[in-house]
Amino acid sequence: MNKKLSPLIAIAFVLIFLAVQLIVQVTVMVVELLLNGQLTQGQLQQETTLSTTALIVSEAVSSIAVIALFTIFKWSPVSREFFNRRPWGILFWCVFASVGLILPSMFFQEVTMPEQWPDFIQKLIDQATETLSQIMSASGGYAIVCLLAPIAEELVFRGAALRLLLRWKPEHRWLMILLSALLFALAHMNPAQFLHPILIGLLLGWMYERTGSVLPGIIYHWVNNTVAYLLFRTYPDPDASLVDIFGSQSHALMAVGFSLLIALPAIYQLNLRMRR
Repeated sequence: MNKKLSPLIAIAFVLIFLAVQLIVQVTVMVVELLLNGQLTQGQLQQETTLSTTALIVSEAVSSIAVIALFTIFKWSPVSREFFNRRPWGILFWCVFASVGLILPSMFFQEVTMPEQWPDFIQKLIDQATETLSQIMSASGGYAIVCLLAPIAEELVFRGAALRLLLRWKPEHRWLMILLSALLFALAHMNPAQFLHPILIGLLLGWMYERTGSVLPGIIYHWVNNTVAYLLFRTYPDPDASLVDIFGSQSHALMAVGFSLLIALPAIYQLNLRMRR
């Protein structure tokens, strides 16, 4: 493969990921409309949306399709090499790093995001928030958000895109990790949560670059999404802040500080243990 084409192919992988989601969603929508008789009766509305069941089916099928595509065509090579090293310590500290960084990331996002967005951006935010809330509230939502999504996204953004970017410019590894994190954040299409996926993408990219495996990222991603899922089930309001969760500004800051006492030692341990 021509190394000069690596960044373009990396972007193409992300576009394939998004295209699969769009194709599956449109297909499921058409099937649902046919089953409801809306296509034949001319009852389509200007903004037709998927039902919760159709949305869950769409997300599940698209994630499974992405996993199949990227493994069958070896766009994201999968092997037992990393697992054979018995990396239990790395995976253990991945869990603690993920738990410890959630509240600091939320705090950083809250203090850096503008209070008011332009109308077109706010519409995107509202749509993304509503879709995610719909999935999280549904039966099967955990499997979609916490199990399938981490595997699919790690295969695409680290195992495929970042792998090629690192091959293209290995001497600028942190710039390549940043580029993959930006692609990761853009693919989520939610400006209100843009910084959180960038921060996560940087850490996940660092773990992939150090280990050559998507497994640490999948574990980290699974724990992160699981905690987010549990927070949503406890506080369903998507606008709930850390102050709302912990009752006061001082309690929220204490929680962030305690979380850093978990995250920083975990990252230190990962740095010691991860060797490619």
